[in-house]
Amino acid sequence: MHFPGVSLPRLHSLVVALAAVLLVPACSLPRGAAIQSQVVSESSSEAPTFQVVPVTRANMPAIAAWPKTGEDTVYGWPGTSQGSNSNLIQTGDQVNIVIWDSQENSLLIDAAAKSTRLTAIEVSPSGSVFVPYVDEVYIRGLTPDAARARIQEKLMQIAPSAQVQLSLTQGRSNSVELVGGVASPGAYPMPSRNYKVLGLIADGGGIRQGMRNPQVRLLRGGTTYETSSKDLLENGSRNALLYPGDTVIIEEDDKSFTAMGASGSEDLVYFPKDDLSAMEAISLMGGLNPNRADPKGVLVLREYSVRHLRSDGSAPRMQQVVFTFDLTSADGLFAARNFEINPNDTVLATESVITQAQVVFALMGSVFGLTRQIGVN
Repeated sequence: MHFPGVSLPRLHSLVVALAAVLLVPACSLPRGAAIQSQVVSESSSEAPTFQVVPVTRANMPAIAAWPKTGEDTVYGWPGTSQGSNSNLIQTGDQVNIVIWDSQENSLLIDAAAKSTRLTAIEVSPSGSVFVPYVDEVYIRGLTPDAARARIQEKLMQIAPSAQVQLSLTQGRSNSVELVGGVASPGAYPMPSRNYKVLGLIADGGGIRQGMRNPQVRLLRGGTTYETSSKDLLENGSRNALLYPGDTVIIEEDDKSFTAMGASGSEDLVYFPKDDLSAMEAISLMGGLNPNRADPKGVLVLREYSVRHLRSDGSAPRMQQVVFTFDLTSADGLFAARNFEINPNDTVLATESVITQAQVVFALMGSVFGLTRQIGVN
């Protein structure tokens, strides 16, 4: 074939460019995100390794009942209760005892004095304190008033007119610890057995400003309880009673999901509040890229534990599940508003096939431009 006025090298360039355009459907064009059909194509095979669930308003109630994923093993928060307005003496506490005795020739008090003081007596591991002429007096588990009465009762055997005053300085076993998230963390003696979590946080200077969705953890023995500060402040039934030895930790919420694909950003996104819908997650991702994203192809990838699997529809039947959303319909939009994102989910905004067509047209345009250039030259 002969093209008048076109040299052989330029004709060769034209042929190569046209061949490149013709080969586009047969090759994979570069792009920033997957196309939905590529991600879910395996689900239609004879032995798929994951489950695809289109999310609609009709199946949202069933999906909402599926097990939660991605959360640490913690227990529910204990409810509030009423404790004693007094304190109970524990091992390691210190008591100050003042003994008054008006009897002449008292064994306990010098003739020139009216009282004698026994200061900073530590409660022994056995729960007792030593009182001269009386020996060990067991006071652990008693209120300061009850301990004073018991010591005075013992003293009456040697000094019938003696009277006792007792004050308590609490030790480590009668305190709670506040760790992080407040102005003044540290160990706080319990002013009474009616000491509660909000009182402890207030004594610590309150929750630090600027923390992301602060979470409150209560460590009691080998058990960890957790609630959000928002729920704690808004719900009086969550103001749990503290026990000696409790540790309260306040820290930022570390729950997150991964944002990927044709969105405003691709990053690890932390939860700004306790519950996050799919629509809110898309907003946190910076929305869908108007030039690239497929609004019919928003996917949420989630992995369940084997123990969660069921075949009756009450739970997923496969460990790996891809939830799909069509944001071009009212049904899909409402479903996305009600679908709850779990920690460690991946939210993927797939790329529109129109983007691929645009690339092809751009390539064809460049070829035609080259053709015109060859024709001119």
